[in-house]
Amino acid sequence: MGTPAEPTVTRSALAPGLLGAVILLGGLALLDSESFIIIRYAVSILAMILCVFAIQAKAWLWLIGLVPIAVLWNPIVVIDLSGRGWVSAQFIAALVFILVGVVTKVPVHRD
Repeated sequence: MGTPAEPTVTRSALAPGLLGAVILLGGLALLDSESFIIIRYAVSILAMILCVFAIQAKAWLWLIGLVPIAVLWNPIVVIDLSGRGWVSAQFIAALVFILVGVVTKVPVHRD
């Protein structure tokens, strides 16, 4: 049979992408409450983590979707958005997180 070949790429962005999507969809229930700040922190941090994986994978186009997510959900300098547009943004951001997580393949560096 032989020994299996070691993988050359990993899907490191899959877990943070799916986790971010779950947080965004769960955050829909907290949109108008004070607790939404927790959602903002989590989404912003996970967006920045996905940015790092996109840069490592040299998938520069994903930054077009991830950087605005990191900025809009930023809990430090709050951009106050509300209404249907903000709800739609939650769904779009969840879709971006899922797509980045599934598509991004980070090369494995051999030391």
